[in-house]
Amino acid sequence: MGEPILEVSGLVKQFPGVRAVDGVSFAVAPGTCFGLLGPNGAGKTTVIEAIEGITRPDAGEILYKGAPVGARFREEAGIQFQSTELLAKLTVRETLQTFSRLYASGADLSELVELTLLSDIIDRDNARLSGGQKQRLLLAVALVNDPELVFLDEPTTGLDPQARRHVWKIVESIKARGKTVLLTTHYMDEAQFLCEDIAIMDRGRIIARGAPDDLLAEHLSGATIFLPADAVKGSPEGLFEGRNVRSECSFRTSRKGWSITTTRINECLKVLLEAGVDLNAMTLRSPGLEDLFLRLTGKEMRE
Repeated sequence: MGEPILEVSGLVKQFPGVRAVDGVSFAVAPGTCFGLLGPNGAGKTTVIEAIEGITRPDAGEILYKGAPVGARFREEAGIQFQSTELLAKLTVRETLQTFSRLYASGADLSELVELTLLSDIIDRDNARLSGGQKQRLLLAVALVNDPELVFLDEPTTGLDPQARRHVWKIVESIKARGKTVLLTTHYMDEAQFLCEDIAIMDRGRIIARGAPDDLLAEHLSGATIFLPADAVKGSPEGLFEGRNVRSECSFRTSRKGWSITTTRINECLKVLLEAGVDLNAMTLRSPGLEDLFLRLTGKEMRE
């Protein structure tokens, strides 16, 4: 993939009473989507703001294309913030034209409108946009300078599933054009779908780093079989007594039914079939990025 487009080394940021970022280092390969994940207060927003030049770090180095972040970065980076207020009486077209004038060169606006699915609302006032339409416009604003590196800070928060999928489609199109995306999100399915590489932060440090599938294989294994309560007479745990596969299974019951977590799916299914268990209503779920996230960062609420 060539040299990293972005390198962060030993980044530190101290606020009164808290070390928000504690020696964070990572590199982002060009043409990929890099996900920076973590619970509230993990330090990921501070890292992003330091890269973008909004916050001055106390220590560390940030390089864009091998050089300190400067004028070239500002011209070639695009940023979609978590929350941005647009001028209510400007139309979508006028908004894009206004932002495009801030750069020496930029994207073809007609192509950008098509890419971000804004054609049908191009002459609508910003005040009359739905949540999904506003997010697509903000994404278009982030792309108006035809950036090499795009920062997307929780771009689908609050959107319905259809609107989220529209944003995913746009991000995939951006990557297909060779652009690099740095994504922060609280939606683990979003990160798993879009990112080739992720870093999970907690308490100011990166605690896991790699491709989603590689991290899942490293930290989690097996799958979970769920059986409705009426599919099994009594406890399914008793069906496994005396079987070699028993030691590879864990059982959990709830009001809705039974969950069997195991690394030996085929053997478990064989035991259930031999016992005459009705598997028509069975569901099988492999661990995902959300399971990994909770395993590494815990389940307690963060403010």
